Amino acid sequence: MSEHVSQISSELSIRAAQVERTLALHAEGSTVPFIARYRKEATGNLDEVQIQAILDRAAELQELDERRAAILKSIDEQGKLTPELSAAIARVKTRAELEDLYLPYRPKRRTRATIAREKGYEPLANVMWEGDPAQRIDAPDEALAGARDICAERVAEDAALRKFAREKARREGVLSSAVQADKKELKSKFEMYYDHREPLAAAPSHRALAIFRGESEEVLSVRLRFPDEQIVMGLKARCNRPTPLPVDREKAIEDGWKRLLSVSLEGELRGDLKERADAQAIEVFAQNLRNLLLAPPAGNRRVLALDPGLRTGIKVAMLDETGKLLETATLYSEKSAGERANAEKALLRMLAEHRPDLIAVGNGTGSREAESFVRASGATAPIVSVSEQGASIYSASEVARDEFPDLDLSLRSAVSIGRRLQDPLGELVKLDPKSIGVGQYQHDVNQTLLRKKLGEVVEWCVNLVGVDANMASPQLLEHVSGIGPVLARRIVEHRNAHGAFASRRSLLDVRGLGARAFEQCAGFLRIRGGHPLDNSAVHPERYALVAAMAKDHGLALHDLVGNAEAADRIDWKKYVSEDVGEPTLRDILSELKKPGRDPRGSFEPPKFRDDVQKLEDLREGMQLEGIVTNVTAFGAFVDIGVHQDGLVHVSQMAAKYVRDPHAVVRVGDRVNVRVVAVDAERRRIGLSMKMG
Repeated sequence: MSEHVSQISSELSIRAAQVERTLALHAEGSTVPFIARYRKEATGNLDEVQIQAILDRAAELQELDERRAAILKSIDEQGKLTPELSAAIARVKTRAELEDLYLPYRPKRRTRATIAREKGYEPLANVMWEGDPAQRIDAPDEALAGARDICAERVAEDAALRKFAREKARREGVLSSAVQADKKELKSKFEMYYDHREPLAAAPSHRALAIFRGESEEVLSVRLRFPDEQIVMGLKARCNRPTPLPVDREKAIEDGWKRLLSVSLEGELRGDLKERADAQAIEVFAQNLRNLLLAPPAGNRRVLALDPGLRTGIKVAMLDETGKLLETATLYSEKSAGERANAEKALLRMLAEHRPDLIAVGNGTGSREAESFVRASGATAPIVSVSEQGASIYSASEVARDEFPDLDLSLRSAVSIGRRLQDPLGELVKLDPKSIGVGQYQHDVNQTLLRKKLGEVVEWCVNLVGVDANMASPQLLEHVSGIGPVLARRIVEHRNAHGAFASRRSLLDVRGLGARAFEQCAGFLRIRGGHPLDNSAVHPERYALVAAMAKDHGLALHDLVGNAEAADRIDWKKYVSEDVGEPTLRDILSELKKPGRDPRGSFEPPKFRDDVQKLEDLREGMQLEGIVTNVTAFGAFVDIGVHQDGLVHVSQMAAKYVRDPHAVVRVGDRVNVRVVAVDAERRRIGLSMKMG
């Protein structure tokens, strides 16, 4: 990859030395979290986003090189590889340019031009393409038509002409959609696109994906419209060899554009638009997922968790401070008076026996009824609404079956809701991120890229927070730098067989966890009660350095860890060495002040209005507090406690123009909103964050 260092450096505006060292570390087996956290001197303090961008671009260029080699081999095997063509293929920087050069040599099905060549019309086509326009071509109509077909294909396959036409079409093309003839009277979510046109280059992700979905559901017809006349004029000007065009050559160029090149470019540019829209939608999903996973945890508190249900009853799970399941029950609060009395009696017993610190209520159907029932019972613990998106998927998963083989599916959902409140990150990693419900057209985008990006987000969040090696599930451990699913299972098996790990070093006793894996994972795993630094983000490779700091200041190591006043007295400059510089030393001192500090912030339960429990309770002008549940390119969805999230359109987010909703709100934010519209028939709520 060394040959690509300068290109990556230029494209990403990162120094070549930083790119080269990052690629070298990755080639040695280092993960992105490890490089970003513990190799800052080597990379010049690059963050995980920059490091991932370097690795992604390097992978793309490697794929381009592999494709280049395959094309060169294919053309060479045809006996058509000239030194000039080989040099041109070696120079190109993009996949589109590479494929343009290969197009004339690509094996293809029989075309009109192929048939014309078989009939011996290629010499006539050469005269038509290169000859003097004053020279009259005397040939039968069939031969002239065949020669024009050959020339038309040359237009469509000429790399320079394709490049001109592509750039013009991309820059000035229009994305258009229309309702299909038999659907004109249909009321659908695609109505705004029944007669829609907008510049191709400016089409935002959410509209492009909505239009493509309308097409896939056979409601819309979608086309890309190009400036045909301008492109044909440009093609003719570039084919003027060297005198005014003869009529047959003009016709061939017009046909080459209309029948071949425009069709090819429409498919290509549709693919480019879809790819761009996918990338934007995936980034939106990634930002939302990151904020959701990093939501402040309630922590080690006893939680009574409720998965509401009207007909099927409220499923209840009582969890201790560590998330261990203590008891389950099903309470029928919305049936007969007798059933409700029995449910209240059972609830009061559980409250008295277990004394929960918090009560978690899933935010689905029946949630406000369940909250009212709990309040009426006299419960004093704070009641917290918790998103139950994906809880049913977890309850039927193999992970849930392994954890609770004898528990009913709906009761497993209650456990998941309670654990989400205690530790959102620890519980949500058990789910496929797509099922969490914070995306935009997540089922329509490239699934391979979506999985990759969301996997990177989960890995980044897990390693940012750190993981308790003696408490974590295998699903959480597998996202720790250097571990993966196999080692995660072995760590849990070793823990179950031999008891809790006494120190980070004891992780080396796990089968298959060698020196390399230990180097990558140790700094992100926490172990309480062992070495003074084992419950911090200080890597074991720096323990000796911290011990020297403590000794230099006349302190025992355990007296320095957590001592902010003592850490402030340490002059980091005295400890700079060949492989340890300012970034690492500042990280160490920060960690010594607050070892193992959770970066997710403090938990604060939301407050919904008691008099607003269903959509019918809403009135325009009401001011409410809500929780942001999803952020898209066009606005944010907010839970205001009525089962149906309201939409704050991007135009209603602030008094000034907002380009990116993520710059204003994040998933999990508490916001004050004003009701501006209520559509009971379509179950839609319009909200505004402009309170004036």
